[in-house]
Amino acid sequence: MPGTLSFDDLKSHVKDGRIDTVLVCLVDMQGRLMGKRFHAQNFIDHSHSETHCCNYLLATDLEMATPDGYAATSWRSGYGDYVMQPDLTTLRPVPWLEGTAMVLCDVLDHDTHKPVPHSPRAVLKKQIARLTALGFDALMATELEFFLFEQSFDEIRKGGFRDLTPISGYNEDYHILQTTKEEVVMRPLRNHLFAAGIPVENTKGEAEAGQEELNIRYAAALDCADHHTIAKHATKEIAWAQGHAASFLPKWHKDRVGSSSHVHQSLWKDGKPLFFDKDDKLGMSELMRHYMAGLIAYAPDYTYFLAPYINSYKRFMKGTFAPTKTVWSVDNRTAGFRLCGSGSKGVRVECRIGDLT
Repeated sequence: MPGTLSFDDLKSHVKDGRIDTVLVCLVDMQGRLMGKRFHAQNFIDHSHSETHCCNYLLATDLEMATPDGYAATSWRSGYGDYVMQPDLTTLRPVPWLEGTAMVLCDVLDHDTHKPVPHSPRAVLKKQIARLTALGFDALMATELEFFLFEQSFDEIRKGGFRDLTPISGYNEDYHILQTTKEEVVMRPLRNHLFAAGIPVENTKGEAEAGQEELNIRYAAALDCADHHTIAKHATKEIAWAQGHAASFLPKWHKDRVGSSSHVHQSLWKDGKPLFFDKDDKLGMSELMRHYMAGLIAYAPDYTYFLAPYINSYKRFMKGTFAPTKTVWSVDNRTAGFRLCGSGSKGVRVECRIGDLT
């Protein structure tokens, strides 16, 4: 059952017993999947157009506490409902869970049925609409870095989140022997994601003991964001199923290299790469130079979102491949912005600032 599902596909698979559960999910402010598990027939009969959730889901911290100070929702206003509207174009099987499918939702105001403007998908959709109005398409890809640990999530929690042991004992960057030992997690991760319609390219060892990288092929901006979020979720569930914990924390140990989320970006129109200029020494078009300048100029503003936690800033350390200055470079992994594919139609900018948490 590779790839995404149509609604008719879902009906067929429910009828023949292959699917009995549908995960109906939104993306919260921490990039996690939140939602409900529906009996598949109920989803088909009643809930495929909308369901509801508490509006505090976009106003919590990492531990699901409800800090004061939000205009959108509060104890004073009583924490009412949002509407979760399934985007049926995101319907897909979840091969690592028996009999399960998943759909992502847009978040709407309960009374007006207008998009909640600060929900992550609404923020991205607004920017895509602005770009479309200019005649451009954004193609993007992400690299997800994370650590695997010998212990399970429960073992780590019961141990007070101390004395964590990475799944390997040495730097495994591009190391085939060591990553062979980790295939119990990484092989099903690649295969299950691919079967769920996520265009996985590869996995590799990263530059620390127990550190992994998952690379997903470029796609339209919204698809890229959806792929990224589902991949993070799948990584944790598949690691859990094998008795291990996976962490995307930017800096889990002060003496260890941190984990990032590198975002590759380019603009296209009518299937042609607008960042490429064959007459330029580096292959950079004037549009790409303006784009790069904008990334640098506004980095102080959007870094709030790329590095949102105290732990995020512990990652920015000299000599760790994490950027410490807002500069661009030509194929230099120590800068905040790296020019990749110079001189080719694949020329693009890689933002190396952000983390995954």
